[in-house]
Amino acid sequence: MALSSPRRTPLSDQVIAQLRAQITSGEWAVGSRIPTEAALVEQLGVARNTVREAVRALAHNGLLDIRQGSGTYVLATSELAGVMHRRFADADRAQVAELRVTLETSAAGLAATRRTDRDLALLDAALARREDAWRSGDAEDFVQADAAFHQAVVAAAHNDVLAALYADLGEVTRAHLRHDVGPELIAERYLGHDEIVHAIRARDPHRASREAGRAIGACNTPDA
Repeated sequence: MALSSPRRTPLSDQVIAQLRAQITSGEWAVGSRIPTEAALVEQLGVARNTVREAVRALAHNGLLDIRQGSGTYVLATSELAGVMHRRFADADRAQVAELRVTLETSAAGLAATRRTDRDLALLDAALARREDAWRSGDAEDFVQADAAFHQAVVAAAHNDVLAALYADLGEVTRAHLRHDVGPELIAERYLGHDEIVHAIRARDPHRASREAGRAIGACNTPDA
């Protein structure tokens, strides 16, 4: 049987692929606003309707969040992450906290036994960024920085499956953090994460797990 002639990929699919690559590569970080429709038209050299169709498709898949009057923001780095966000958007906060404790205490313990010098450098940088974000007074910036720190702890565990699962739950955990942090940063609520890094550096898995669990438990107080 002769092969049928290959069909050209529709232009809209090509644009979707290009925009998805910007997201999955991290060039457009979660929480960031993507270029305007006009800017994308100019960059990609395609019609406005093609860009609009591609953006809507990625929003439907859960990667982008179109906010009228504000712009379009990166919501997740994969379709699965988008599904996770939609599935657990209304999940009980206490259960999300329990999930975080389960994943992050295990990750911190593994990180303490497997971490490398490069992991420690990344953790130090993430911790510094978290503290800078707190001093800036920008609640959303702090949420993103705090989430990035915890992701760095998970990455230091060197378990690809755990890291992928945690990344796909990223917006679920960030939503949990947003609720705990609130719209304004309050000094009395600040909780440093230095001890988590110290325990990982000291290769003390029990202490690392305990400190990671303590951090989540302190955030999940009834009056938080």
